Parts: sequence; structure tokens; C-alpha cells
Amino acid sequence: MSAEAAKAAFEKIKQTLPKGDSSTGERIKIVMATVKGDIHDIGKNIVSTILCNYGYTIVDLGKDVTPERVLDAVIEENAQYVGLSALMTTTVPSMQATIELLRKSAPQVKIMVGGAVLTEDYARKIGADAYAKDAMEAVRVLKGWSKDKQ
Repeated sequence: MSAEAAKAAFEKIKQTLPKGDSSTGERIKIVMATVKGDIHDIGKNIVSTILCNYGYTIVDLGKDVTPERVLDAVIEENAQYVGLSALMTTTVPSMQATIELLRKSAPQVKIMVGGAVLTEDYARKIGADAYAKDAMEAVRVLKGWSKDKQ
């Protein structure tokens, strides 16, 4: 019930937040998902809300998302970036499987990961392009990637 209350609160917050520097995020799509086996999505929702505020287009797949569904969304949406979240140590292998599938079938996409059980070193070990410890770090990572594309 608390997760549902938080979700409703995020919707209200989205409506009242002042817009950040949306020039960075224009036309950039990010597929966001909490990986297969993990039902915890409050952190992902916070990151998604902040990224929306900065003008990024978020394709939120929700929680307990299979690697194949993430790949399908990347292809369907022509997304440039993927954000993956995991809170439980038992679901980190699913995050790695998702990254491996994306590397094989959508190598152009950049992948950012986050979650309480992750570290920057571990993110590199499983093949992620970046680790974000919080929502503002996710913004900094994406702004850096956007500059690299110019």
C-alpha cells in the first residue's frame, strides 16, 4: 500500500515541479525498468520523475520486467538509452542478463543502472555504461552522454 501511495504522490509532484533545463533532454527517449524478479520501483519512479522534469521522454516499463520486454521497448521506441533498477541482490543476475541481451541485439543503446545493491564497480563488471547512485547523478550522466553525441 505504501508503494501505491508513493506512486500517487509522484504523479502529484510531476504536476507541480518547475521544469529543469529541458533543452538537454529534447527528443531523447529513455526506457526505464525494474528488472525481472524485483517488485521495488520507488527509486526508479523518483529517477523517472526527475528525468521527465529535465525534458527526457521516459518509457516506463514498470517492475518485474523481462530482458526481452526491455529489448522490445528499445526497438519499438527507438530509444537511445536504458535505465535499469534493482533493489534486491537476487535480481542482479536478471540485470546482467538484460544488459547482455541489449549488447547483443541493440549495441547502440547506452545503459545506466542503479539501485541499493549496486556499486559503480559492479555496474562495470556486468557491462553497464554508467552507474547512478541517485536521480541527480542520472541527470548528470545523461547530460554527459548528450554532449558526447553533439
